Order: sequence, then C-alpha cells, then structure tokens
Amino acid sequence: MRIFEEMESEVRGYIRSFPAVFDVARGSEMFDEHGNRYIDFFAGAGSLNYGHNNPAIKEALIEYIQRDGITHGLDKATIAKQGFLQKLRDTIFTPRNLEYKVQFTGPTGTNAVETALKLARMVKGRSNVIAFTNAYHGLSMGSLAVTGNSFYRDESYGVRANSAFIPFDGYLGKDFDSLAYLRKLLTDQSSGVDLPAAIIVETVQGEGGIHVARDEWLQGLAAICREFDILLIIDDIQMGNGRTGTFFSFERSGISPDMVTVSKSIGTGLPMALLLIRPELDQWKPGEHTGTFRGNNLAFIAATKALEYWDSPVFAEGIAERGALFEKGLKALVEKHAEAKGELRGVGMVWGIDYADPGFAGEISVEAFKRGLVIETAGANGQVLKFLPALTIEEKLIEEGLAIIDEAMASVLAKRVTLREGVLV
Repeated sequence: MRIFEEMESEVRGYIRSFPAVFDVARGSEMFDEHGNRYIDFFAGAGSLNYGHNNPAIKEALIEYIQRDGITHGLDKATIAKQGFLQKLRDTIFTPRNLEYKVQFTGPTGTNAVETALKLARMVKGRSNVIAFTNAYHGLSMGSLAVTGNSFYRDESYGVRANSAFIPFDGYLGKDFDSLAYLRKLLTDQSSGVDLPAAIIVETVQGEGGIHVARDEWLQGLAAICREFDILLIIDDIQMGNGRTGTFFSFERSGISPDMVTVSKSIGTGLPMALLLIRPELDQWKPGEHTGTFRGNNLAFIAATKALEYWDSPVFAEGIAERGALFEKGLKALVEKHAEAKGELRGVGMVWGIDYADPGFAGEISVEAFKRGLVIETAGANGQVLKFLPALTIEEKLIEEGLAIIDEAMASVLAKRVTLREGVLV
C-alpha cells in the first residue's frame, strides 16, 4: 500500500475502508493481489448493478475493440451510440410510455445534475432550486448547492447560493406533512423562499441513509410542481437501472418527471452520464453545453448489452426475489442483535440498518472486511450499514454475506461488552 500513501492525495476514501490491493473481480466476488476473496455488497457504489466483468457485456466490448470500433467520439454520430439510443427507446422508454430527449453530459453523475440545474434555470428564467434534507447530488459546485451533508459543504466554497432545503418525507416524523410545509413556503410571499425553477429529489436517498419516499408523497410533490410551474428533476443516478426493482426508481409511484439524471450502472462501470429531458424543455443551442468525454462509445456498447436484461420481466422478478431474501435475512439479524438498536429500511435491492450508536455501522464494516466482505456505510454520521450488491448476485453469496454480517455484529457487540467490563481487547 506504500505507493498509494506516498503518491495519492489524502482525499482518497474507500481505500482506507477496504485496505487491500484488488486485482481480479467476477460477478459479486473480488480478489486481491494475494488471492484473498471478498464478497461484494458494495457494487462500485451502485455502478455495477450487473456485476463485475459480466460475461455478456465483456464479450460485446472485446468484439467492439477488436474490430477497432470508435472509442472517443464527442457528440458525433457513431454506430455504438446509434445502437444504444435505439435500445434505450425500444426496451425502456416505449414500454413505459415515456418520451424523453437524451443528453450525454459527461463521465459522471454530477455532470448530469449540473446540466439539469443549468437547463432548468435557463428554461424557467429563475435561479432558485429546492432540494431536501439528507440529499446527495454530487460534489461539483452546482451539485454541492443541493447536497445536504455538511461534511461536503463549506462556506468558503460558496455553494449555498440559489438553493433552499425542505424536509424529506419522514425527516421530522410520520406526523409532519412536509408537502404542506412546502406549499406554505411557495404561497407565502414572506417565506423568504423564491419560486424555484426546479425541485430535485431522490426517490430513495442512498448516501443520505436509505430513506425511502412513499409513493403518495412523490405523487403529491409532482402535483405541487405542476401547480406552481416548477420542473421536477428525479436524481436516479444510484437508484435507477433496476436498484429499486423497476428500471427507474420513480415507476412505482406513477409520476412522470420533467428531467431524470442517470449515471453509474447505465455504463455498467464505464463512465457515462445522461440527462433525460421532456422534449419541449430541450431548448439548448447547438454546442451550448459540452464535454470532451460525453461520447464514451465503450460505455454505449456495454450499456446496450446490459439493457437486454430488461427485454423480459424475468430480470425484474429476480430483483424482487433477491430483495426479499435480503429483507428477510436482515430483519432476522436486527432481531437477533436487538441490543444494537438497529432500524431496517429499504426497497428492492437497496437496504440499510440505521444504528442508534453512530460508530456501530463503521465497526461492522471493518469486521466484515476482515472476514471477506466489502460493505460501506451511509448517513450523515456514517451510522447506516448500507447493502448495495449487484442485482445479479447469486443466492448462495447473499446467504454467505449475511452470515459474515452476523459474525461481524456479534464480534463488535462482544468487544463492546468486554470494554465496558474494563478488560482490554
């Protein structure tokens, strides 16, 4: 690890949580330079929904590279982009009665968010944007302005301008109506909140701690946006591509967003980000918003192949089955280790256990890694143990991984008991 400590910036993060030099990965298993095996409940922070080195995707990429297919194309027309757009329309948009223009924004999710905010402000002629408590939308300047976690924010960045925050669904308890609060702010000219160009929201807050918005709350939010002529932007960067059980996370609520940001698993681990735009909102002048790497043709090839999973309902049914396994297994673990005071939340294939002690989740992550499992934490204080495996993970690996979590929980609890009794461990 010395070369990383000597040469890589102190900003590095995951390498500290998972101190190994990884070499090979297949499906939901990773191997370090010494051949040690790890089950992956992290999936590249949600960018590997179809697993590491998916054989079908890998074969398509190898074939394309071997025939000298275009790699870098800016926004020129290529066979790879043509195939992706056709597949996206035929397999995803048409069956869902969705009509969006597709803008290729650059390599990462924050590029898509920046583009959405810029376009919304341009179309509406307003600068304010409303976001939500515990929101995470990226770490470039515009995205930071609508990201809630104070760890990423600093007054010196100048990111607080032109944004306002309101409570997410359930943030102030089940009895607090955050939509009524929002409506009051919008109708009261003395509220101090300017009429926004857009409201941006995650249907499930991933980095924020696995907070799942109710369908009726999302429907109410969409209705408010229509009533006040506000654009609704759904950030589906981590929760899209099947993570919640449907391709788009907003499908379960039946809403139709004005814009959708898409990244992470759409490129199956290769850099790609999209902004989906209602056609009448696509008011850009040619070249008005660009990016050198907005035409990653290798990602187009990989994404086109991955979308074949959605040609039949079988894949979504498999997500539901695996999600049910996780839910059942995690409920059992929360009950078994009740003294840890964990609260389970989630949907589909994204789950989190929120612990009363903010340090507990991090300790479990450390113990799990020692036993061969990669899992991260989430939440404002890292208090949530976050389960984000590939959608294709085998059932036997789910069971093995949950057994490791069980052992890790027991180990952390035992150490804490020992420390309370005054014995060194």
